[in-house]
Amino acid sequence: MNLTLFDLDGTLLPGDSDHAFGELMLSLGWAEEADFRRRNDAFFADYQAGRLDIHAYVEFATAPWRDRGDEALARACRRFVDQWVTPMLRPQALALVQRHREQGDLLAIVTATNDFVTRPIATLFGIDTLIATELARDAAGRATGAIAGVPSFGAGKIERVAQWLAGCGRNWASFERITFYSDSTNDLPLLERVSHPVATNPGPALERIAQQRGWPVLRLFE
Repeated sequence: MNLTLFDLDGTLLPGDSDHAFGELMLSLGWAEEADFRRRNDAFFADYQAGRLDIHAYVEFATAPWRDRGDEALARACRRFVDQWVTPMLRPQALALVQRHREQGDLLAIVTATNDFVTRPIATLFGIDTLIATELARDAAGRATGAIAGVPSFGAGKIERVAQWLAGCGRNWASFERITFYSDSTNDLPLLERVSHPVATNPGPALERIAQQRGWPVLRLFE
């Protein structure tokens, strides 16, 4: 069996689900528009520049919703999927996932975005294993604004994938071929760890690295 890993935002989706969820918070009136948008855009710019403080971002991004009731959150998630996520689904990304599924690969999405936002997206792609940044929760199950365990970000993605494989009774050596699709230099640690890195819809910095190292470049979105 081969292992295929997918980054999510900018890789399988032609956009950023975390940033889009922030826009949902504004549309619902759950956040004050001017300050929240400014800070949300600033965190997104930090991510693109490779300097994101993911702990600060998770505390900020969950603040508008983490004290809401279950019913309100369920309605918000349905609206997010219908209005933001579904329009970002592209047949070429779905076909890429399906091709690896038909080849019998073990599949996982490995994303820095938190599990609350990305779980329904993984379901839309039909991928059971989601390795995302996990939100810490209190005894009542409410998100606290902190991160549980190692965030699935930067080199943390390597650790989280290794933990998942160990839980399955496997390790990196269990696979003849390990492929990772990503658009971002934030994912260089995991791209360098796998046997078959694929720069997917890469930004200029990652495309330069891919060309220097002879990595394939895949453009799912134009």
